[in-house]
Amino acid sequence: MTDREGGADDDPDPDIDDVLDDLEELEELVDRPEERERVREAMRTARRANRPRVVGRIRDAFDLRDAGEAVVGAFLFGIPMVVEGGTQEIGVAIADSTAAVALTAAFGFLVVLGILHAARFEEVEADLIAGVVPRRLVGILGISGGMAVGLMTLWRRVDWSQPDVAAAQCLVTAVVMAVGASLGDVLPE
Repeated sequence: MTDREGGADDDPDPDIDDVLDDLEELEELVDRPEERERVREAMRTARRANRPRVVGRIRDAFDLRDAGEAVVGAFLFGIPMVVEGGTQEIGVAIADSTAAVALTAAFGFLVVLGILHAARFEEVEADLIAGVVPRRLVGILGISGGMAVGLMTLWRRVDWSQPDVAAAQCLVTAVVMAVGASLGDVLPE
């Protein structure tokens, strides 16, 4: 299609600029206005596809690889929460207030939902449990909650003789871990 030496197929590393060059040449060759418009639309699509995305697009159901990425993200974000004393202080402060605990949980849920929505997780129909509940959301929240309770208990950062305080402390850790897990799952490689 091109007049380059050896043709377009000889380039060992073609990139988006090569595609755009070929489309520009094609635009000159077509003679009907609707054909030109289709070529121009293909050029616009190629230019949009060339932009790097901060948040990746989710293409398939939540699987073991996604769970692994979520574990890594939760761990990286959660370790500071587990080892710092501020988590215990916040847990003690909110434990006596049902509203504060509920708002903390709601805030974490909404942030995770927002991150996943940016990656368009709701478009993956294969990711729905019973056609309704997104497996990715359940997986991320389950991994984060499980890791928070597990690490906080294993490393004796909570005292389960006061379950309301321990649960609040784990919740604070789980919120941060859930943000890390969702980012770990959706960030492009």
